[in-house]
Amino acid sequence: MAGHSQFKNIMHKKGAADARRSKAFSKLAKEITVAAKLGLPDPKMNSRLRLAVQNARAENMPKDNIERAIKKAQGDDNADFAEVRYEGYGPGGTAIIVETLTDNRNRTASAVRAAFTKSGGALGETGSVAFMFDRVGEITYPASAGTADAVMEAAIEAGADDAQSDDEGHVILCAFEAIGEVSAALEEQLGAPDTVKVVWKPQNLVPVDEEKAQTLVKLVGQLEDDDDVQSVFSNFEVSDEVMAKLTAA
Repeated sequence: MAGHSQFKNIMHKKGAADARRSKAFSKLAKEITVAAKLGLPDPKMNSRLRLAVQNARAENMPKDNIERAIKKAQGDDNADFAEVRYEGYGPGGTAIIVETLTDNRNRTASAVRAAFTKSGGALGETGSVAFMFDRVGEITYPASAGTADAVMEAAIEAGADDAQSDDEGHVILCAFEAIGEVSAALEEQLGAPDTVKVVWKPQNLVPVDEEKAQTLVKLVGQLEDDDDVQSVFSNFEVSDEVMAKLTAA
């Protein structure tokens, strides 16, 4: 399992539910506003907005919040957000990609750099670690969507590249350019997905010990707590034994 997914599992058990939900709603609303501003404010005519709204609904974001975020894009006082990607190295030679939406590049760069430095890592230039990842579409379904074989068959018919299943659910991967087409085809067969996102999938995983894993969890947590940060991806991997210790801490 990639470091980003492992981190999510750890924080799901350790974090405060209300705080996580509030933070998630804020970031989802920002993505909806930016998507609506860059294209038409109609999800049917704007693929990025459609995916943003879909993910917001998957997180049970209230309909009023979604509509308010779309309307905000049409306001005269709406800030201009820029998509900025940061890349760097964490403990143990792990690679980290940070995607942000910011209206103040200096503020965001300073916060991201400080987080890396505090963890003993180093912020690099754009492109310094991206070559270690593949940019792919990721579509997730709950375990109740079907058996592993049924989901794999549906994924193949929809034009996806791969499907991975376990007790927690199903993860379907496709070319990021085809994410709209593949997700629509899957929805016809499996119903509405939990999430539809473009992610950075590590080509290889870097095993880390408990000490480095603890530092990485803190680093990723600090980054994701920043209001300007939308997503964090890493290539670290921890053993089941270390995973159990981290979730129990």
